[in-house]
Amino acid sequence: MTPSPTVPSSSPPTIPPGVVSDTTYQALLHACRMGGYALPAINVSSSTAANAALAAARANRSDIVIQISAGGARFYAGQALPDKQQAQILGATALARHVHLLARHYGVAVILHTDHANRSLLGWIDGLVEESRLHHERTGQPLFSSHMLDLSTEPVTDNIATAADLIRKLTPLGIGLEIELGMTGGEEDGIGRELHEHGTADSSSLYTSPDDVLRAWETLSPLGALSIAAAFGNVHGVYAPGNVRLRPEILRESQKLVALRCHTGPNPVPLVFHGGSGSEHEAIRRAVRYGVFKFNIDTDTQFAYGQGVARYMTEHEEAFRHQIAPDTGRPLKKQYDIRNWMQAGEDSLTQRLTESFHILGAQGRSLACPA
Repeated sequence: MTPSPTVPSSSPPTIPPGVVSDTTYQALLHACRMGGYALPAINVSSSTAANAALAAARANRSDIVIQISAGGARFYAGQALPDKQQAQILGATALARHVHLLARHYGVAVILHTDHANRSLLGWIDGLVEESRLHHERTGQPLFSSHMLDLSTEPVTDNIATAADLIRKLTPLGIGLEIELGMTGGEEDGIGRELHEHGTADSSSLYTSPDDVLRAWETLSPLGALSIAAAFGNVHGVYAPGNVRLRPEILRESQKLVALRCHTGPNPVPLVFHGGSGSEHEAIRRAVRYGVFKFNIDTDTQFAYGQGVARYMTEHEEAFRHQIAPDTGRPLKKQYDIRNWMQAGEDSLTQRLTESFHILGAQGRSLACPA
């Protein structure tokens, strides 16, 4: 079974390093909210990106969220597989096993998560739930810490009803559920639309009603571990200044309403900040103060990885044109070795994540402690 967290007096709980689930997952979410910090959530579609995320967490002595979309999972499995849904299930399963194997050796706790599943992707989630069931039978743990359901384009009633069906499947396995209320603008790996297609950035659909947060929390939180991506003007991707109008006060008012109506302490709802790339630091810090524990930063980290590779290739341009230097006859294999330019990408990604750990207040706050 999942190890229970231990709680030394006058200190945050400690949990074993590795992928969290059930009680260790909930302990980590609680520690973030009570400690006033958040974890960066990085989308990966390859083992090299996953390794860079683990390296960044270890270097910053922080825990981290590693997540994969259906499109990223299909890429992870290999584009040659003809059955799209099977590839999505296999790719996400392969990532999960990779992270389970390595995370405990990096000495950090990892929330392993799937990102943005709309109704057309429920078959993908069902396939992963079955993989988690089998893994749970063998190890006492599921493959994933949590899954995301994104029905934000549907009526709230339908969104919550489908979420209730899903969370009932997840809870016995120790898996949490993230839902989206209100639409995060922009497009994320085929889910959603680019901002210029979406209309004006201050469209009412980009701002969640605190009443909807209360409704979802009252219905779903008794069923299992729930987190909510409440839209407050945030968008996926990076856009020119003026296109994004963040209103973190929506998160504050949502927390106040839930606390009042449900008779809880402050920040009872674990909140998620989607579309974090390019956001102003003060808006990020305000959102964290209002209970955001998870900060999605896919666009910036993809760009950082690409920048690292591009710099390396520019500095070693000759090696990517010739196997042997025309002027000297010197072999150039060591320079175009795939491990070198991938490492350059990993190093650049790790550097960008270090900035994020700092802004989110997560540096040095890992709960992971060897058993």
